[in-house]
Amino acid sequence: MTSSQLQQDLYSGLCEIPLIDPHSHIEPLSPVSSTIDDILGYHYYTELSHSAGMPQDYLAKDFPKAERVARLLEYLPRIDNTAQYSWFVEIAEVFLGLSKDQIGADNAATVFQTSVERFQHKDWEKTVFQKTNLEKIFLTNEFDDPLAGFDPQVYVPCLRTDSLVFQIGNPAVQERLAKATGITVENAQQLKQAITALFQHFLSKNAKACAISLPPDFAPVAVDDANFDRLFAQKSRTAEEERLLACAVFWKLAEACREFSLPFDLMIGVNRRVYENGVFQGQDLFDQRTSLLQYRALFNAFPTVKFPVSVLTSGQNQELVAYSWIFPNVIPNGHWWYSNIPAYIGRDLQERLQAVPKTKLIGYYSDAYKLEFVLPKFNMYRRILAQVLAENFVQTGNLNETQAIQLGKRLLRDNTREIFRI
Repeated sequence: MTSSQLQQDLYSGLCEIPLIDPHSHIEPLSPVSSTIDDILGYHYYTELSHSAGMPQDYLAKDFPKAERVARLLEYLPRIDNTAQYSWFVEIAEVFLGLSKDQIGADNAATVFQTSVERFQHKDWEKTVFQKTNLEKIFLTNEFDDPLAGFDPQVYVPCLRTDSLVFQIGNPAVQERLAKATGITVENAQQLKQAITALFQHFLSKNAKACAISLPPDFAPVAVDDANFDRLFAQKSRTAEEERLLACAVFWKLAEACREFSLPFDLMIGVNRRVYENGVFQGQDLFDQRTSLLQYRALFNAFPTVKFPVSVLTSGQNQELVAYSWIFPNVIPNGHWWYSNIPAYIGRDLQERLQAVPKTKLIGYYSDAYKLEFVLPKFNMYRRILAQVLAENFVQTGNLNETQAIQLGKRLLRDNTREIFRI
């Protein structure tokens, strides 16, 4: 059998595995796109098009959708070398029935109208699930989300805690917390009670994880209750005092994860608003100064808490591999954001498979904002996974084809089920 045929056979086998997507930004009350504008409005396309010269005026909220689509399609040829362009082509082919040659600026009106007709069909959500072979998808839910109006067995809640940790001193956040829990926080004991109430609410709605996105300079440490009480009561705080206040809240969340046996997803290293004039969601970048050494106190203090960790740079993958190598509670999680292109995924995946126990690898998540993106993103990953399995395991004689697909199933499904207790 040729190498290309082996890879295709493995890819076909991997595609038969029902997906559980462990991280997305899907809005469960409107999970699918209404027009192609929802697809091309994904920040990858607006970032790349703007980088290639497109004026930001087209991205204004009140700009006509059909016209914006025409403008974005006009700039697509400038980014047709990118992985993101291939996602769009696959979406057009699978969900719109349009070939690559039919999605240019000269055909913008047809593309838009076709998307309206397809996406607004009454069974469209069900169709996307079926075509994607998607079983469940994790959400990103603010702490005061009522978690109502959707099936939590399919759209799995995840408690997102960024605002709690980094804005706990903000009266508006305090008010939201009081409204969500019935507890007015004035001290550390009440904070613990409020966090407990949040976890109980989320767990009652089938939540399977707690999650947070963390800046490059964050280094969590324990802060005693007396110091939290003192800092929380102050009307103004220095940057160091704000950092300690955030650490105190973060540590209490980790304690709740331990108490309630929830994994704590850490997405590490985002430096916000680097490009101040960038498009929406196109301002943030990574920071090479980030190190997982900053989290050693956390990993050591909570050995029973599972920490699925995402890093922004492929360059940090070796460090993540090393920590996952020796810490039982550190788990490599997907290929995030700027690492989510084939060149980085392939290298990072090989490193992980060669060094980390196979039961600890969460292969991929979509990070999608609309369900249509789950298919092309996971297909990209499955093609890379098929190649790595073929070249590193089957052709070397370490595994046969059936065993290689079983290993792929671990990365695509089994480990997610076991780690998040689905």
